[in-house]
Amino acid sequence: MVYAGRFTVSTQGNDDMLDITGSVEQAILESGVVNGIATVFVVGSTAAITTIEYEPGLKQDMASLLERLIPRDAPYAHEARWHDDNGHSHLRASLLGPSLTVPIVNGRMTLGAWQQIILLDFDTRPRTRTVHVQILGE
Repeated sequence: MVYAGRFTVSTQGNDDMLDITGSVEQAILESGVVNGIATVFVVGSTAAITTIEYEPGLKQDMASLLERLIPRDAPYAHEARWHDDNGHSHLRASLLGPSLTVPIVNGRMTLGAWQQIILLDFDTRPRTRTVHVQILGE
């Protein structure tokens, strides 16, 4: 069986991090799949999906890490070409990636006790993001 669902979230941009675990869980419930996989995918080239322990300290640590790796005020060829300000946003999103696949066992995702699915929006302005959840299983 294949189930395709989607939901939208509003973000503030600038490394905004949202816990979307509950929305993915809801899609799994709606699908009726008991055993299989869920792929979570965010549309857009300046946002990413991953897992983390969603708590204030790690939210701050993630933003600090990304700033050290891909600083927002460095010169980017993308910005010179398009005369915009989000070259770092594209690189941060590419580093983490737009999707995540999670096994489903007995109707539940196999996430750890302190592991949540998060969406990170790296763009330089608020956005409405569409997240697709495709579920394969029985």
